[in-house]
Amino acid sequence: MSRIAGRFARVEPRRRVRGLVMGLLSDLPRKNCWSIAEWAGEATPDGMQHLLGRAKWDADAVRDDVRAYVLEHLRDDDAVLVVDETGDVKKGRHTVGVQRQYTGTAGRIENAQVAVYLVYAGFQGHAAVDRELYIPRSWTCDPERCRAAGMAEETAFATKPELAARMIGRFFDTGHRVGWVTGDEVYGGNPKLRAALEERQVGYVLAVASSHEVAARAGKFRADALAAKVPKRAWQKLSAGTGAKGHRFYDWAVIDLAEPRPGSHQLPIRRNRTTGELAYYRCWSPAPKPLAALVRVAGSRWRVEETFQSGKGLAGLDEHQVRRFTSSSRWVTLAMLAHAFLAVVRADEHTRQPAPDGLIPLTCNEIQRLFTALVARPVRDAVHRLGWSAWRRRHQARAQASHYRRQATNQA
Repeated sequence: MSRIAGRFARVEPRRRVRGLVMGLLSDLPRKNCWSIAEWAGEATPDGMQHLLGRAKWDADAVRDDVRAYVLEHLRDDDAVLVVDETGDVKKGRHTVGVQRQYTGTAGRIENAQVAVYLVYAGFQGHAAVDRELYIPRSWTCDPERCRAAGMAEETAFATKPELAARMIGRFFDTGHRVGWVTGDEVYGGNPKLRAALEERQVGYVLAVASSHEVAARAGKFRADALAAKVPKRAWQKLSAGTGAKGHRFYDWAVIDLAEPRPGSHQLPIRRNRTTGELAYYRCWSPAPKPLAALVRVAGSRWRVEETFQSGKGLAGLDEHQVRRFTSSSRWVTLAMLAHAFLAVVRADEHTRQPAPDGLIPLTCNEIQRLFTALVARPVRDAVHRLGWSAWRRRHQARAQASHYRRQATNQA
């Protein structure tokens, strides 16, 4: 917490943000301003709500602190930047950025808020180092709606690849370096993002659709048409990394592309050894790389799913109940900090204290359990709990009376 203390001019928000981050690291079944304020020993949620909505501090500056913290402890010469989006299902239409859109969280079109994240994935661990909220056109075309959510009326629409390019640019502009970027088809199919990475001399292995067209020596072909021409002897069994149940083995082949731009352009193809399903990747690097190196980068993309799962399950990344842009950005940034803490402690424990025989190494889940049991000290006395019970009932009574008045007015 000392890393971000300087971002808060007054002692009160410094103490309160510590309580909020501790609450995010706790074992609360639901994490929002109300539950964390009660857990932290405050009499009402007003202080936490003020911290997120009206207090003077810069969430982007704290985001930069989180990035520096992750890079300091998880730095790896072979690290990969992974870009991906995740959605949080929401009710109503007033939460910033919400609309009916596809989200992988639900696996279907839902009323949801979607954000794009940049994850740093190294050998020691992985954590999110940047975030951008996706604001749909239905919002950017409605200045009044943007203003009501705390955004500038002139907020411009940006696609998910454009948000990814913005975050990647910030990462490199701060002086950090990695050799590779990976992502799914949303990003692989965007030529501007690929061109931006090539201009920075950063290699990429980005998934593309089967219909994606590439230039071969004999002309332009769809990716699946080229894959059909690959001879049997060209396929190799390679691991895309380890999972919970062991190595993820696939059959892989690679086709050299005939692009006019400098650098090595390739099309790696992945084949499921059980179903035969194919996946395609657009690859560029300043100099030719062996297929095993490209497979390692492609396999790093699974780290982002693990980051989302632990960020949401352990640090409340998706549990904010705030509507405005500022509050949402602040909550997500502090949740990123909480998750980064777990990732760093895990990496440190694996380095300094290898697990004895018969035990798996400490996981983020187990570290959170131990942290909650041994370090966090929630307030649990009866007077505090009864006071919160009265506060909730009083708030609910006011809300109920307001609903009845509105109903009576509409019927009059």
